Formats: sequence, structure tokens, C-alpha cells
Amino acid sequence: MNTDISDFFVSYAETEDFPLVMCDLDYRIIYLNPAAASAYDSYGGNDLVGRSLSVFMDEEAKSKVDMVIEWFKEDREHNCLLAVQDNRSDKDIYMCALRNGNGELIGFCSRHRSRIKDTAEPYTTID
Repeated sequence: MNTDISDFFVSYAETEDFPLVMCDLDYRIIYLNPAAASAYDSYGGNDLVGRSLSVFMDEEAKSKVDMVIEWFKEDREHNCLLAVQDNRSDKDIYMCALRNGNGELIGFCSRHRSRIKDTAEPYTTID
């Protein structure tokens, strides 16, 4: 089988309902899933790819991201951290390490998660 595994990851990321933004260690945005492009449409949507995330952060936010990146670098087991807990919307935002096949840090991403129970109809029902 000669399939590029990255195709699988992109396909999966594009099905996510919540924004997913991936950056390299220079804060350059390398990927936005469709939910992120839509959520950040007022900032340029897909045109944000290739731009620096630091342009959109104040000094305090950049300092916090810098600290998380240093934490990721300290230990290969440091891979995910709750960054924002938004109780008004029952959503949480995590910062996650992106690592290469050798476990070296190559970037980071933000991952949004909802704490609201999914009410969609199941594909199958087990009685």
C-alpha cells in the first residue's frame, strides 16, 4: 500500500467540528481546518496559513505560549495542556505538542473541545 499517512491525518482534521490550528515553532500557521478557517474568517480565514500567529497575540499571550512550548521541550511526555477553560460556552482549548517520528518538537496546535453532551442520533442502537 503506497498511501501517504498525512492524507489520513488531514482528512481526519477536516472532519473536526471545532477549530484546529497548527503552527511551527516560529509561530507560523501551517494548517487550519475548515472549522478554524470559518471561525477566524474575520482575520482572513484560509489566508492566515503562512502568517505568524504572534501578530494576533499581545505580549501576555505570547509569553504564555512561550512557556508552554518550553514545557513541551522539557520532556517528550509533555504533550497536551489545558490552555483556556471557558465555562460560559462549556468549551475548553488545549495546546498540544506536534512531534516528528523521533519525538522532537516540531510545532504546536490548539484543539477545542466541547463539554456539551452530543445529542446526535447514533448510527446504530444496541438494545
